[in-house]
Amino acid sequence: MPEGGCGSLAARSALASKMGIAVGSSVIDPDYTGEVKVILWNHGQADCLFKAADRIAQLIVERIADSEATEIDEVWTSERGRMGFASSDLNPTRSITAKDEGI
Repeated sequence: MPEGGCGSLAARSALASKMGIAVGSSVIDPDYTGEVKVILWNHGQADCLFKAADRIAQLIVERIADSEATEIDEVWTSERGRMGFASSDLNPTRSITAKDEGI
């Protein structure tokens, strides 16, 4: 990775949209120098076969912010409140499912 950066792996759009292939979350630390392996999840209907040198994922290089955390005594309140994980979309206008995308 370039100095001051880290990497993450993401799905290739054609594999994701046409075949339902997703990439498992991965972060590549800035000082990592070993082999990079990709975790693939097949959410499609068909079996997939990949060969060496197939393009199955893409590397996204991101800059790491060089900032310091600030400890606080109290957390501010918000509209979301204490509703927890996945509650940020309080009034969804439309949900998109794999069926809508033909996967």
